Amino acid sequence: MNLNKAFVLGNVTRDPEVRALPSGQQVTSFGIATNRFYTDSSGQKKQDVEFHNVVAFGKLADISSRYLTKGSLVLIEGRIKTRNWQNSAGIKQYRTEIIADSLQLGPRGTGGAGEGTQGGYSKQFSDQNANTPKPFDSAQGRSEDIPIIEENYTPPATFANNDTPSMPQGNSDEIDVKDIPF
Repeated sequence: MNLNKAFVLGNVTRDPEVRALPSGQQVTSFGIATNRFYTDSSGQKKQDVEFHNVVAFGKLADISSRYLTKGSLVLIEGRIKTRNWQNSAGIKQYRTEIIADSLQLGPRGTGGAGEGTQGGYSKQFSDQNANTPKPFDSAQGRSEDIPIIEENYTPPATFANNDTPSMPQGNSDEIDVKDIPF
């Protein structure tokens, strides 16, 4: 079995460039920068930057062209594709890209011109099931309930065969080894 899957979380390096295929399908391409922080052998803190080319088709192309701007934080899920062509001088050139299958917008105010700074939001979009509402799609409203867990919440214990252990009788704080169910 083979797997070609890429997850990239970073900042958009240039506004999405919108084009159309001969079939009329919309295509956008943009760049994402990811940072890696590490300490070298001499103890110096270092930063490494990697640049990724991203291509989105159809509905994702429309969404990325409307919501992404330079500096925006975005999570891209997709597959890696390397294409090649011959330039005008006859030299073969290569370009490795991430073909987006889904994207999730970062919080507002992380960059980009005209973005607000109040609150945060997260939208997730996917090429597959484009008409199915997503859990946090504000345009569709919340499509599933999110459980709220209190800080001091202790989940109920679960036991095999629905047997509940016998609890020691009396006010003793000590646990008898015989009362442990395993």
